[in-house]
Amino acid sequence: MGTQTVQTRRFSRQDYERLVAEGFFHPEERLELVDGELIMMTPQGSRHATAVCLAEGALRSLFGAGFSVRVQLPIALDPDSEPEPDLAVVTGSPRDYRDAHPQTAVLIVEVTDTALPYDRERKARLYAKAGIPEYWIVNLLEGCLEIYRHPAIVSSPGAAYQSHSVASSSDTISPLAAPERSLAVADLLP
Repeated sequence: MGTQTVQTRRFSRQDYERLVAEGFFHPEERLELVDGELIMMTPQGSRHATAVCLAEGALRSLFGAGFSVRVQLPIALDPDSEPEPDLAVVTGSPRDYRDAHPQTAVLIVEVTDTALPYDRERKARLYAKAGIPEYWIVNLLEGCLEIYRHPAIVSSPGAAYQSHSVASSSDTISPLAAPERSLAVADLLP
């Protein structure tokens, strides 16, 4: 008896967008495309939803005209990835993305309470590979903000952030794209 090989089907962003447009997925199904794989996103608990709302308000006040804060919307990072981060701050206005999703962001924020290793490892690699200059994780488990900056291509795991720090609820932070402004980390935590 021979061994059986498990086969997987990888998707390009173009394949994925076509399936979405054709209504292939159930409207309530929360999916994102990461490195050619369809990832089922976990349902949001109330703490997660509250933190997303708080972060949205804080980022909208922090970034003014010339920036748009997108909440749980696609970002077309590369031919095989179209994640839907909790928040992405992009340049321009919402109408600039009427015909196509943005391909980059000045800041991406993920709120996590159940997927911390995934956000720290796979998502950080994905965003670093795409050259996203700054990535924050609102860590609900530890009540802090993890800050990743300065993406670089490295031999292993392929891409990584060169700077990583942790800010507590009593700290303030200034994003790279708006260094003259700051927000209290506590404003991001439920």
